Amino acid sequence: MAEIDLKGLSASIEAQFRGLGDVHPGQWPLIPRVLSGVGVFFVVLFIGWYLYWSGQLDAQAQGEQEEQRLRAEYQTKIEQAINLDELRKQKGQVGLFVQALEKQLPSKADMDKLLSDINQAGLGRGLQFELFKPGQVVVKDYYAELPIDIKIIGSYHDIGAFGSDMANLSRIVTLNNMSVNATRDGGLVLDAVAKTFRYLDPEEVAAQRKNAAGKDKKGAK
Repeated sequence: MAEIDLKGLSASIEAQFRGLGDVHPGQWPLIPRVLSGVGVFFVVLFIGWYLYWSGQLDAQAQGEQEEQRLRAEYQTKIEQAINLDELRKQKGQVGLFVQALEKQLPSKADMDKLLSDINQAGLGRGLQFELFKPGQVVVKDYYAELPIDIKIIGSYHDIGAFGSDMANLSRIVTLNNMSVNATRDGGLVLDAVAKTFRYLDPEEVAAQRKNAAGKDKKGAK
């Protein structure tokens, strides 16, 4: 009996779907109308999600990220405001430190005197200069570097004292690429590159900034 009822129910449902093309949807039987309504609901839901809600959710997610960024930025500024006096003190200390370093860098006008001081330091130790040749100035971002090829002959102690004199000059001078070899008479030959540094004058600073701006423009292209 149950099998006959199921067959009858199936046949009844199937009958409701016959001939729907010739009938206005408003006059369709119950089951086709319900299924059509459900289908339309899901289509509208999908279109609404695709065209409206998804964009709203993306905007909400972006807004939440922006909120987190602003909160972090606010917290950082609060901490800076709390430590403002300490930061100002540190800035002043850094400024003094930079000024002290700048005093160790000669200006372009002081370079001749510095070269003379290096030469006199060697002669004062009884060293013989075989080579004292200033090279090409290398301009960096904030300073200029002058390499000097030197070759001196003397005793072990005199050459060591000369290196100490270089370290004690009022200006920064470094000895690089050093090579020490013995001579036939028992002395030593020191080959090295002495490097000294100077700060850039206002014209050179302006030129460096102009070059940097030009490089930035080329990089942007």
